[in-house]
Amino acid sequence: MTYVVAEACIKCKYTDCVDVCPVDCFHEGPNFLVIDPEECIDCTLCVAECPVEAIFAEDDVPDDQRAYIALNAELAKEWKVIIESKDALPDADEWAGVKDKLQYLER
Repeated sequence: MTYVVAEACIKCKYTDCVDVCPVDCFHEGPNFLVIDPEECIDCTLCVAECPVEAIFAEDDVPDDQRAYIALNAELAKEWKVIIESKDALPDADEWAGVKDKLQYLER
């Protein structure tokens, strides 16, 4: 089982999770992070670090966000690895509680 970054990360991109990842499995896009399922070692360290609770075990991804499992795998192949935390997006706090953000995902 792997971990998956879901919708809550879009337009926030807090990177607290990156610092605790022992295998550098996070990849960074313009306004979203993903986890490479091939690299993730299921350590769970990232889950508690996410301030918007966007990271789920694959089996626990909410039904309405199951598409993010494939999306993480797809985008991890396209985006570069991120190995150090960065500042969140400037308006991250405003987007933190917003639902239905897939339309805002920038590739």
